[in-house]
Amino acid sequence: MELLHRTIGQFRTTAIGFGEMPLTIEGKPSHERAIETIHAALDAGCRHIDTAWAYYESGGEEETGEKLVRQALQSWSGPREDVLVATKVGHFRNFTEGRPTWDVDGRPETLMRNGRQSAQALGRDSIDLLYFHRPDPKVPYGESIQAIRQLIDDGVARAAGISNVDIEQIDLARTILGDRLVAVQNQYSPISRGTQDTLEHAEKLGLAFVCWSPLGGFRKTRDESMFDPFKKVAKAHGVSYQQVVLAWELSKGDHMFVIPGAHRPETIVDSLHAGQLELSDDELAILG
Repeated sequence: MELLHRTIGQFRTTAIGFGEMPLTIEGKPSHERAIETIHAALDAGCRHIDTAWAYYESGGEEETGEKLVRQALQSWSGPREDVLVATKVGHFRNFTEGRPTWDVDGRPETLMRNGRQSAQALGRDSIDLLYFHRPDPKVPYGESIQAIRQLIDDGVARAAGISNVDIEQIDLARTILGDRLVAVQNQYSPISRGTQDTLEHAEKLGLAFVCWSPLGGFRKTRDESMFDPFKKVAKAHGVSYQQVVLAWELSKGDHMFVIPGAHRPETIVDSLHAGQLELSDDELAILG
């Protein structure tokens, strides 16, 4: 299967990547199944894997997502050098009233330390693409971004991204990082369209826009009726509605990337077919 490729900064990679998070947080599959799922994506032609320092179970071993990616690549027989590996720093896991939750730490010293830990966990001399995971309201945003810039200047990472940001934060990060900034990763899906302004702003600036939870996510209650138009179009094409959702997102511009997650090999392989799905103008009008 020949997959759709696009450009993120200096990298040419698949427009549909693999969001590793479901394989190492609560509800994860077995380690063997997780490796099998990543291998299935790679065997199908995926060359873009997205993980994070914070992808681990609350109270468990840190960085298990990054370590899983390293193990999957090391045990894969394909061209590992062709795979873009992106990770993120600035988040960590904890508990709130006994429930697994997430928190942020954007202090420069933490980002510097975690960035180096990420490179080590991934088994790489230099991280391909390093994102600042989420703004920390306790730390001026510019101070956090300066730390990301320093990690690139030190050779810990090759390029920078920012995640969960608004237009003002994009512009500030661009001022500090210059052409080191290559990607904006925000949530975007049929039920999360509030980041449309950042999607358009990223295109104007020549930045890639990477959709996280492009299929709506699996951790929160959602209005399933909002997927009805996508299911109708999917029936006409004889494909899964998830493929239609991803194809719709990719149609928003050549700067668009999606990183769907999966617990099973079959799920991610199905998602990877979305790059070959052509939607008509009438269908796109229906989908919005």
